[in-house]
Amino acid sequence: MNFCFKLRPNITQTNKMGGWLDMLRSTYNWSLADRITQYNQQFIQGDYCDIRTKGEACPINCFVSKNGASGEPWKDAKKDLDGKTKNPRPSAGDIQITALPELKKARPWFGAIDSTVLQQNVKRLDTAYKNFFNGRGFPKFKNRSNFTSFTYQMGVKIQGNKIYLPKFGWMRFFNSRLIPDGFTLKAATIRKRQDGWYVSIRIEDKSIPDYVSKSLDEVKSVLGCDLGITKLVYSSDRCQIDNRKFSTNKKAKRTLKIRQRRVNRKVKGSKNRKKQAFKLGRFHKKITDKRTAYQWDVANRIVSRKVDAIALEDLNISGMLKRCKVKIDENTGEGVGVLVVPVESQLPNPKCRFLKNGQSRKKGLNRSISDAGWSELTLKIEYLAVKQGKVVIKINPKHSSLECRNCGHIDKSNRNGEKFICAECGYYGANRWLETKSQ
Repeated sequence: MNFCFKLRPNITQTNKMGGWLDMLRSTYNWSLADRITQYNQQFIQGDYCDIRTKGEACPINCFVSKNGASGEPWKDAKKDLDGKTKNPRPSAGDIQITALPELKKARPWFGAIDSTVLQQNVKRLDTAYKNFFNGRGFPKFKNRSNFTSFTYQMGVKIQGNKIYLPKFGWMRFFNSRLIPDGFTLKAATIRKRQDGWYVSIRIEDKSIPDYVSKSLDEVKSVLGCDLGITKLVYSSDRCQIDNRKFSTNKKAKRTLKIRQRRVNRKVKGSKNRKKQAFKLGRFHKKITDKRTAYQWDVANRIVSRKVDAIALEDLNISGMLKRCKVKIDENTGEGVGVLVVPVESQLPNPKCRFLKNGQSRKKGLNRSISDAGWSELTLKIEYLAVKQGKVVIKINPKHSSLECRNCGHIDKSNRNGEKFICAECGYYGANRWLETKSQ
């Protein structure tokens, strides 16, 4: 369980936390570059035999290579009589964590950072690599905009409205939520946002049993929920929840346009540009806070219904937000939606131009989908459902809004906006998918 509070640091603590972020970002980027270099040396450039050490070496040694810059080459993994691995090969993260004391000797200013914070910074890179091997994107180098937090693993204490952070001392915070007694503090993450510094405290109480949800055999009633843009949620009990459109309403769009224009008109690198960028960021955070509060309210309204399970569509939101596919014109060979430079000898029209592919119209739809925050709302519903022992069922969304529940006919003409009228048998319903899931 996590508790988030806003900190009240003094000027010295604020400047020190900002300096920590800069040093930790440089360490993260160096560790990532070191791993990329090791991969290039081992699998692309190749190794060679070092005459002095009489062992394998690389053109440019790095910490995570076999004969790395740390001066302690890896030991070969061997198995003892019991079959257990002896002297296992260390991972890249273990090697870089072991090298942190040498980093402090070479650069003494890193000694001002807590050791657990430096270790968690390397483990953060390990998590990024783990996500990459699970099918997500490759880890990227960080800048000031996307590296805004660091984590303590131990040493944090709380007394009333004060929190003790190692190397910072006691710091006040807005005690807006009471922390229950009997919990063990596991970790604390310090995060910088547009309106100040925040701390996210992770607590655990092993005496409380885990939440046990019902099995599908015990489910007797199901509430179907369809996420949309005109209405945020359509439920199978004929209830509709409005979509507030926090960033796509007329007033918010005009305010964003004005503030973004003010930022662009200022000279790059000037203090006035930073001031206007700060105001723009504050407005974006205000929109995010409103959306988050509204989503918690919506999730509570959905989960509080007297049902055993909640059915949601398993939407591929990242795929829905992708750009339109590029099409090829068979007559001229010019790409649709991209700039093409044709060769005069091959194509009849030598002029370069942009051809329409519908992306300009889809841009508004993408903004509306992002503003609705379907994925975040789904996570909140799942979280509250687990706490109340309810089941969340993910449904394949294919043809879910076009299939007639009376005759099974699938046709695009069955839907007329929010109404469903079967073109085959004439069945009429407000939303076929919701009525089906409620049975």
